[in-house]
Amino acid sequence: MLTLKKTDRIVVLTGAGISAESGIPTFRDAMDGLWSEFEPEELATLSAFKKNPKLVLDWYEWRIKAFVDRALPNPAHQALVKWEEYFDDFTLITQNVDGLHIKAGSKNVIEFHGNIKRMKCLGHNHKFAWVRVGEEIPLCSVCHSM
Repeated sequence: MLTLKKTDRIVVLTGAGISAESGIPTFRDAMDGLWSEFEPEELATLSAFKKNPKLVLDWYEWRIKAFVDRALPNPAHQALVKWEEYFDDFTLITQNVDGLHIKAGSKNVIEFHGNIKRMKCLGHNHKFAWVRVGEEIPLCSVCHSM
């Protein structure tokens, strides 16, 4: 840590493996779950959403309820919070969409692929929290688009 302290800037990049201990399956682990029934392109792309929004929303809702809502930050997430407190210029970039870095207390986080609990409308890219009531497709409260 003392050697690292001499640097001007620390940037850490995390991916799926950091949240595995928290019960969030990695892409490969998920092969026996919903990924085994569908190709990722059928669920995790804009074209998939435009083609079948209900299927895509059902899949995201399942991921949120089955994994994200139940997951707690693990020691790796907590360690990065300590690093952020220790280093003057610290940035955390994550490929994960689970929000566990923020839940752990990290503040300077770039969620590269977004956050599973936040949506952007197709009309004007307005951001809004994931709220789904029954089978309804959430609409943007500003422009009323999907």
